[in-house]
Amino acid sequence: MPSRVARYVYVAIGLLFVGLGALGVVLPVVPTTPFLLISLWAFARSSQRLEAWLLAHRLFGPRLVEWKKHRVIPWSVKLTAWGSMIASLTLMIVTGRSPIAIVGAASVMAIGATYVASKPSKPPPDSVPLSPERVEGGP
Repeated sequence: MPSRVARYVYVAIGLLFVGLGALGVVLPVVPTTPFLLISLWAFARSSQRLEAWLLAHRLFGPRLVEWKKHRVIPWSVKLTAWGSMIASLTLMIVTGRSPIAIVGAASVMAIGATYVASKPSKPPPDSVPLSPERVEGGP
């Protein structure tokens, strides 16, 4: 278990990224899922109560539960991620950014795109439908 100070830092990180993820719901250029994954990571290290709250959340919970249990990234999220990367890179090229910046950004985006592509889009067919209580292998 982390120290008290570390727990407070993780809770602060989690809350910050939940807020950013919530902004992503209403602002099309702000990503939601990566911010919520960071929140889930931080809450898992600091507060079982906040982690359970996030996993049970009406809007955010189902995808986070699927991620936590099966490392699933749904097709809609994959397409959004790839589309955002393409749009960002295109904008960099059109606005005349330096070639070094473009190559650097494209390299980082290629790593992210490959990672996203490597994850399944659906849980295994034999998996039981998930609820937040079942994430930790409960009954």
